[in-house]
Amino acid sequence: MHGWLILDKPLGLGSTQGVSAVKRALRTAGAPKLKVGHGGTLDPLATGVLPIAIGEATKLAGRMLDGDKVYDFTIRFGEQTDTLDAEGAVIATSDVRPTLEALSSVLPRFTGPIAQVPPAYSALKVDGARAYDLARAGEEVVLATRDVTVHGLALAEPDTPPSPLASSRTRLGIHGAADPAAEVRADGWILKQVQDDGGRDAAAPLGHVTLTAHVSKGTYIRSLARDIALALGTVGHVTYLRRTRAGPFTLAEAISLDKLDELAKARGLEHSLLPLGAGLDDIPALSLTPDQAGALRQGRVLAGIAADDGQAFALLGETPVALVEVESGLARVVRGFNL
Repeated sequence: MHGWLILDKPLGLGSTQGVSAVKRALRTAGAPKLKVGHGGTLDPLATGVLPIAIGEATKLAGRMLDGDKVYDFTIRFGEQTDTLDAEGAVIATSDVRPTLEALSSVLPRFTGPIAQVPPAYSALKVDGARAYDLARAGEEVVLATRDVTVHGLALAEPDTPPSPLASSRTRLGIHGAADPAAEVRADGWILKQVQDDGGRDAAAPLGHVTLTAHVSKGTYIRSLARDIALALGTVGHVTYLRRTRAGPFTLAEAISLDKLDELAKARGLEHSLLPLGAGLDDIPALSLTPDQAGALRQGRVLAGIAADDGQAFALLGETPVALVEVESGLARVVRGFNL
């Protein structure tokens, strides 16, 4: 039971509650007591991919935080809230409603490296306190600008906000929506999509729009939505947020809480458990001899390794031994696995 369970997190559930649900499922299934952690916070008002690490996979949970994410999100124009989502109080309004043509012209400004100010209602710390705690207490919260990367930004479904239960693959998509990690282009593509999708009037005012964003770690979608609305001469907030990809994991591997409970009662959790190495599918494997595996397990450095510099997933047969860093033929343990 060392590996990953990918939850399709429902609306209203916090990431820590998702971890608790998996712990209960493991107890129900009669599994041995193991460490459980999540690979990246997802707000209660967001749904979608929440990687849950079990056992030795928890040693890789931090690596998930560094991975790219893909989100579907809806911006409702005309009102900005203090939380930048539907939960907050309205703090600004505007009668301006943008058009698809205007949207197409501004989205390229928000692709590539950008600077953004995180929401005041966020888990970032200010002088040791959580920003959202200070904001809720009525204190003014000033957060520093941070540099992030938006790899792609495109129209998803402009007519109506999708259902929180809708699959990302049913949306009007990104190059057919077959691969959520595929390049997402903004420049000129939105208007082409509109034309291909029935000649929707690109000059008609929009009450809301749903976009898909492929972003680096640390990107706040609520801030992105705020800034897009401001660039369009109006204000807005997020009414829908669904994560369709986190690192290597997608909705294709995700299971609902009901399915989790069903599998636990049937003692079948292993059928949805992804191997520990599923979190490392973006790095090469390094096959070891028994002597080499023993040396790494003792924390020793291996010499004469014929592998490119960088991280590698060291295996003895099919058994994970360590995540290693290779440099000039030397392999050093980054994370060792007790398997």
